[in-house]
Amino acid sequence: MSTRELVVLGTASQVPTRARNHNGYLLRWDGEGFLFDPGDGTQRQLAHAGLAASDLTRLCLTHFHGDHCLGVPGVVQRMSLDRVRHPVYAHYPASGREFFARLRYASVYHEAADLREEPVEADGVIGTGAFGTLSARRLDHGVESFGYRIEEPDGRRMLPDRLAAAGVHGPQVGRLQADGRIEVGGRAVTLDEVSEHRPGQRFAFVMDTRLCEGVGALLDGADLAVVESTFLDADADLAAAYGHLTAGQAARAAAECGVRTLVLTHFSQRYDDPAAFRAEAARHFGGTVVVAADLDRIPVPGRR
Repeated sequence: MSTRELVVLGTASQVPTRARNHNGYLLRWDGEGFLFDPGDGTQRQLAHAGLAASDLTRLCLTHFHGDHCLGVPGVVQRMSLDRVRHPVYAHYPASGREFFARLRYASVYHEAADLREEPVEADGVIGTGAFGTLSARRLDHGVESFGYRIEEPDGRRMLPDRLAAAGVHGPQVGRLQADGRIEVGGRAVTLDEVSEHRPGQRFAFVMDTRLCEGVGALLDGADLAVVESTFLDADADLAAAYGHLTAGQAARAAAECGVRTLVLTHFSQRYDDPAAFRAEAARHFGGTVVVAADLDRIPVPGRR
């Protein structure tokens, strides 16, 4: 059975605390493992979560501030130590090539893993596969930053009662899905007659940014959205000055974009009450709000 869930490895912003590790998020999406913004300590957090380097298929960095990338050396070296057999693709802002090279080769080790760098130059699709498409959109932070979005292609849901009424069964179902039309008992049966549209699932990852066009593009119709909420609305001036969002801003954007489940994270160490983030977001967002904690496992909501 396929698994689609977000494993939260860390939820702190610039400074980790006793309760919160630096950033880190692993999205398990069927056979793929997307590791987003691994901060310091990510390798150990993976162990605490019961995950291995072999679970990773893509590494996605939004930008090169330390809390979003200082875990790269440990993760990359662990991939080689464990002899990960499949290619792992690394996406990061192209302007940070030098920083990624320093992280990748931060110390002496025998490089055995197949890590393929694919720097992000501009908005658009940056990866495709059985999972669908991975795209990037530019955000508004103090340094070049991109958010990420995964989209599964739309499909069709077969309706058993209509299949039975049309006399379609067994191998005929597969042929109908492949060809869109088959002959049954002397009459044509089309795929549209016995199925309905099934929207593909969508995931969004929005880190350090002010509100901007890219935020809306990433969040549009997302089933699960991870959005930074470094500050509360009372400190909106600080958020604007440092290129961040408040919980209220994140919630309003999610509501406007039709997000189903909103995961708030990347909390400033100045706050010690997670409930304040939930309360602020709930004033603007009617869907499910999750105030992320380290090692949470958050399922992608079932299909619409």
